[in-house]
Amino acid sequence: MSDEATRELGTVPVAAGGTTKVSDEVIEKIAVAAASSVPGVAEMGGDIARFFNAVLDRVGLDQVGDARRGCSAHVSGDAAVINLVLVIQAGQPVPEVTSQVRARVTEAVEAYGLRVDEVNIRVDDVAMGGPATSVA
Repeated sequence: MSDEATRELGTVPVAAGGTTKVSDEVIEKIAVAAASSVPGVAEMGGDIARFFNAVLDRVGLDQVGDARRGCSAHVSGDAAVINLVLVIQAGQPVPEVTSQVRARVTEAVEAYGLRVDEVNIRVDDVAMGGPATSVA
């Protein structure tokens, strides 16, 4: 090995100082994606949010508000508290669905290096006859 290569291997870069803040919105997007992937979760959001989303869908703005709908999060330091509002599919046991949602959301958020202190879930509705569809 040459002298130059040896010197390069021995050099350790020093990280710049500063702070890193993860916004609440980032955690909300991660949590919604994780919660929505759980079997038995038909939709996210309360009645009013779902109504407005259905209206947006009808006028061609179907992606507006979807990423964070049904979720609020608060990040403090390296910890997050997450609140979810869900609609479950008819016939699904609430304790099983919410337990899976809590586990999947916690795993997804912690994969980004944050600690999850709480995942609070409110089941707002049940979707009868399969997955929820938008209002016609």
